[in-house]
Amino acid sequence: MDKQVKPYKDSNLGKKEQVAQMFDTISKNYDGLNRVISLGIDVSWRKKVVKLISENNPKQILDIATGTGDLAIMMANLKPERIVGLDISAGMLEVGKHKVAKQNLSNTIEMVVGDSENIPFEDNTFDAITVSFGVRNFENLDKGLTEIYRVLKPGGKFVVLETSNPTKFPFKQGYKFYTNFILPIIGKIFSKDKVAYSYLSESANAFPFGEAFNNILEKNGFKNAKDIPVTFGVASIYSSTK
Repeated sequence: MDKQVKPYKDSNLGKKEQVAQMFDTISKNYDGLNRVISLGIDVSWRKKVVKLISENNPKQILDIATGTGDLAIMMANLKPERIVGLDISAGMLEVGKHKVAKQNLSNTIEMVVGDSENIPFEDNTFDAITVSFGVRNFENLDKGLTEIYRVLKPGGKFVVLETSNPTKFPFKQGYKFYTNFILPIIGKIFSKDKVAYSYLSESANAFPFGEAFNNILEKNGFKNAKDIPVTFGVASIYSSTK
């Protein structure tokens, strides 16, 4: 990602602080809006992530950029000893904590305010680490991936779910039209933050995907990096190991 995409172009804050501010602002209606924008398909994508994670029967799981905890709550079905949901947005975590409590999962899932580029855990702590729709928000991608590698146990699995760009006609053209025009309009109608969903589509378009992201993973020490495109390539699931 050569050009760093930030939410607020007229702000002097760094990308990290801007992302936290943006998600704090949209946290209350984020879940509902997400279901509308993705037509609910994102739920099936997360189920695929959970299936990949389940292969190693992990006891300690870290879900980075956990947001309101959707993926963390799904992974609780794997019966791990502990799941930590980490996010820089206190607003998103507050919504997530209510969802976790409602599911009676507060003893399993711990929601923590934290930075993916300075993860507050010891080396080799987690059996599995996930990030869903969060790596494109890292201010320094390599630094974030290095930190993830550090806290992952040897043999542990790292799975990323992220938007990507379809490459085949007509999905490529349809997706570009949707993300550049329709998605920002929906965001402006339903969200308090007028630029948030423009940023989300712009950052998705700028992020390296497929083989390019596999190469970035392997450059940062991960092995066996592979990508699985889902729904005609509008998103990809990346799996790798330490």
